[in-house]
Amino acid sequence: MPPALNRTALDRVIAVINGKGGVLKTTLTANIGGMLANNGYRVLLVDLDPQGNLAEDLGYTDDDRDDTGRALAQALMFGGGAAPIREVRPNLDVFAGGPALDQATAGLAAKANKDPDGAKLAVAHLLEPIAGDYDMILIDCPPGDETLQTAAVAAARWALVPVKSDKSSRKGLGAVAARLDAVIGVNPTLDLLGVVLVDVGTSAHVVQREAREHIAELFNADNNVVFTATVRHSEATAQATRERGLLVHELDAQVRKGPKWYEIRRGDAQAQTLAPRTASSVADDLQAITQEVVARITAAEKQEALA
Repeated sequence: MPPALNRTALDRVIAVINGKGGVLKTTLTANIGGMLANNGYRVLLVDLDPQGNLAEDLGYTDDDRDDTGRALAQALMFGGGAAPIREVRPNLDVFAGGPALDQATAGLAAKANKDPDGAKLAVAHLLEPIAGDYDMILIDCPPGDETLQTAAVAAARWALVPVKSDKSSRKGLGAVAARLDAVIGVNPTLDLLGVVLVDVGTSAHVVQREAREHIAELFNADNNVVFTATVRHSEATAQATRERGLLVHELDAQVRKGPKWYEIRRGDAQAQTLAPRTASSVADDLQAITQEVVARITAAEKQEALA
């Protein structure tokens, strides 16, 4: 039987979760992690998704370092440690995900028949010995895998829930709330960090207000449960970042450092591959989300210290 968990070591673990796909879970995980690392935080990202899309966002797809989730799956099924990919960016390490995690799902589901708490705590036992090496750990949860979602939130101190503002997307929040409730027995410190509205139109103020009210009602909380910052819709930026293996702020920096039109015209420089104009705006949105994540966690930690 694994030793008792040191929950304090997991105080900076965030599960980015929603039962629906296409709500920017991986985008938020990669870009929040990348921005934190760029600002000096030591960050670990855990890709629990068999689709392994975090590799595309960070540019290590088909790299020798990408084992498509085999090391992570083995550690979750059989215990013991696993080594993340080191320095995918300065200060940023990653547990790679991918199709091999389907084996972990099957293995943990079987284990749950004999040891339900042990199956739920597989991710927690993996992270607890190494959590002290990092200032923040973010887990990218799969959209439809109940077993891995449960293991993720059982390891996390915080749940961060991205959601689109439309009614259909908000329906998935009920499943998220149920998933959080299901692990309270093994993870009593789990709390909701907040809900992030994503893929929104910048002028859709009425839609945003109504979405905030509905989400607050669902979680039996005030409107502050929803982050102030939102992430605007930009399909062009999403495609450009994944095609190039760049984070949004990296794409924005690349565009800003690129040659001016007059330098290209007089032959002093070559034109860059076209990049979307929205990259700068989306980078600003993601920076605001990152700052709010840090502010919310810092405020909660200060409040706990005073209690």
